[in-house]
Amino acid sequence: MVSTLPQAILSNFLGNSPGWYKKTIVAFLIINPILLAVLDDKIGPFITGWALIIEFIFTLAMALKCYPLQPGGLLAIEAIILGMASPEAVYTEAKHNFEVILLLMFMVAGIYFMKNLLLFVFTKILLRVRSKTILSLLFCFSAAVLSAFLDALTVTAVVIAVGVGFYSVYHKVASGKKFHHSHDHAVDDGVHDLHHEDLIAFRHFLRSVLMHAAIGTALGGVTTLVGEPQNLLIAQEMDWDFITFFLKMAPVTMPVFVCGLITCALLEKLGWFGYGGLLPEKVRAILEDYDHYEEEKRTVKDNATLVIQALVALVLVLCLAFHLAAVGLIGLMVIVLLTAFNGIIEEHQLGHAFEEALPFTALLVVFFAIVAVIHEQHLFTPIIDAVLAMEPSQQPGMFFIANGVLSMISDNVFVATVYISQVKQAFLAGQISREQLELLAIAINTGTNLPSVATPNGQAAFLFLLTSAVAPLIKLSYGRMVIMAFPYTIVLGSVGLLCVIYAL
Repeated sequence: MVSTLPQAILSNFLGNSPGWYKKTIVAFLIINPILLAVLDDKIGPFITGWALIIEFIFTLAMALKCYPLQPGGLLAIEAIILGMASPEAVYTEAKHNFEVILLLMFMVAGIYFMKNLLLFVFTKILLRVRSKTILSLLFCFSAAVLSAFLDALTVTAVVIAVGVGFYSVYHKVASGKKFHHSHDHAVDDGVHDLHHEDLIAFRHFLRSVLMHAAIGTALGGVTTLVGEPQNLLIAQEMDWDFITFFLKMAPVTMPVFVCGLITCALLEKLGWFGYGGLLPEKVRAILEDYDHYEEEKRTVKDNATLVIQALVALVLVLCLAFHLAAVGLIGLMVIVLLTAFNGIIEEHQLGHAFEEALPFTALLVVFFAIVAVIHEQHLFTPIIDAVLAMEPSQQPGMFFIANGVLSMISDNVFVATVYISQVKQAFLAGQISREQLELLAIAINTGTNLPSVATPNGQAAFLFLLTSAVAPLIKLSYGRMVIMAFPYTIVLGSVGLLCVIYAL
């Protein structure tokens, strides 16, 4: 019972998070300044910086206990107060990644207005493809191809919208309601006892499908210069165009792509690491009924809406494929077109579209504050110096490993940015040849894109999935994502490393 003001403040701190979690965050906030004060000036900021990284990863791992924005934000604010990074450095990081911020603000909202078309298309696929293995391969392959020409975050937004759509339809019926009723699919209290087992199985099914799709974004994103933000940066440093970039990466990316799809099929057949979940027949029947219901009630106006969404989707693909503008600006165009031609013109109708993306956008800026600490305190510099001191023949493999490990715990865009700038400086200083520079650029690109699937914080698309609306619905936690990504990490990492060492 809260009876005093201090008790009320403590109760309000981090809301309904468990008591042990609140105490852990408080302990982090107390430990950091002590480390900085007690340790020597030379190693204090370095050790405290790494402690901060580990603490921030903890907040990501406990995302289902408390959204990481608040505890992670407190850690970031403390780091700035302690002088480990300046507000200017955080602003610089955010400004450097402004295109990603724009993407989250507008493209994800644009996908929201396309959800009717997405649910229509993917419902047809789900109901017609009865083999779970083929369905998983289809999701993984489609996500890979789309990510190669579009953007991994955009593709992830599509996958999330589809997952939420499927789940909400079944959850509504399982709670005893009709398709046209309003319903809060985040609350299980109304789910009938007869549906509980099917709901658990359906969550298992959706987790595996969404994770295969998420892995697909990594398989495709590494192949082209528009697939991931760091790809474009590396291509600019190396003066590679679209075709040149693809061909340079192909000796590594193509074998990895094939092995990734084989892994997808094997995991579904074997049912290991949380895969293999089948779509319960009762759920399939409900989705079929929903499909029939939608067909019967669909009017000419509804068909016109689907046509407009399909046309805008085509425009979206063309604009992204030819990189006609920043992805976020294309997303804004999508919002304007879809709302203007489908009659969504009131402010409250628009507001719902931004609910999914803006919390993650805020979290991403907090993440940039942690990245600023990494940059300001030169936490990765010793690793870079050690690798550049090795024999030239050993450098590509070691760069792949170093980039992979650091991307798992940090951010692959930042790691690639730091590494490519360092090796470019080494080339300009005459320390390495142009041929060696190209080998290292390939190792950096593949190293930051492939092993980074190990953790949600390794890739923005994975972090987006973890903190999205669908993750708590299907019980997709940080730990579960790590477990489900583990076989892919081993395959993508080992095949990629072998190709970097022997195929280049």
